[in-house]
Amino acid sequence: MSAAGPRTGQQRRADTLALLATPALDAWVGTASVDARGAPRAHLVPLSIAWLGDRVVIAVDRGSRTGRNLAAHAGARLALGPTRDVVVVDAAVGLVVGVGEAPQGLADGFAAQADWDPRTAGGGYVYVVLRPDRVQAWREADELAGRTLMSAGAWLP
Repeated sequence: MSAAGPRTGQQRRADTLALLATPALDAWVGTASVDARGAPRAHLVPLSIAWLGDRVVIAVDRGSRTGRNLAAHAGARLALGPTRDVVVVDAAVGLVVGVGEAPQGLADGFAAQADWDPRTAGGGYVYVVLRPDRVQAWREADELAGRTLMSAGAWLP
């Protein structure tokens, strides 16, 4: 447990928003599918992200397992930060758009924050705009209570 005690909800939210705005930020992105027998199958990959306004944006190859999972199931879980200062975001797919058809602000905003521009990567990359539904943040056991900062897409007071 931290010597200073748990952060307030307002401080956790401020810390979370500051983390999301960090340049060249990566997150573990979890998606799911089902195998041929109908059994669930989890998939986890590290990806560059950008926080644009109130959305998380990732870029993936449309044909990758992550791209296919997002198209089929329209949701993802993202984990950011070290294990003793984690932010977990459950999000729904709001938009999938090819890098060549994306609005300029989306493409430029992603490239600026992610420090990577999929428009120059070739292939079948798409931007996936994710709408956060639930955000949780905690450091130690003393922050488990109150770790949910957003629920049903709305920041909690």
